Amino acid sequence: MAVSNAYKNQIQNRNFLSPVGFKFTLNRAPKVAFFGNSTNIPGMTLGIAVQPTYLKDIDIPGDKITFNDLTLRFLVDENLENYVEIQNWIRGIGYPESLSEIYNWQKNNSVMDVQDKSQMNLYSDATLTVLTSSNNSNFQVKFSDVFPYSITDLQFDATDSDIDYLTAEVTFKYTIYNIVDNAGNPL
Repeated sequence: MAVSNAYKNQIQNRNFLSPVGFKFTLNRAPKVAFFGNSTNIPGMTLGIAVQPTYLKDIDIPGDKITFNDLTLRFLVDENLENYVEIQNWIRGIGYPESLSEIYNWQKNNSVMDVQDKSQMNLYSDATLTVLTSSNNSNFQVKFSDVFPYSITDLQFDATDSDIDYLTAEVTFKYTIYNIVDNAGNPL
């Protein structure tokens, strides 16, 4: 009987997680998400408190979690539509030329009805769907209140001998993420 209990605690699915099986959706920037070819499930760090003692200070678990950034690398389309989609989002948040620029961006790029008109529509939700080895949906990583704060340069180089299509990487901050099954239940 003890042997059967030992097997209960083992991993049932012996397939490994593939790094190529994913789909990324970003409500505010669907053109970027469509060409996404690399992303991550961000890591996290738990803060540490130090309990002083007369012999040695002892580390104890803290109460604040720091989440790493969410990054998405995507192929840039020939007309720069997806690159400009992110660039305009950052410009809309940051008011680079005038205050009216953010209001115009807000009005033209609303992805949701904002109930409280004093609340700015700066964020989006994002979902990373991770696929099984059979390319079926396995689980989802749901990100809340996502916003971009960095996008990489586009580097043109006439000396390249092969055509390597341009990619850009956008880095996002978010409030929290949760890993859920396909029914929305926490894993």
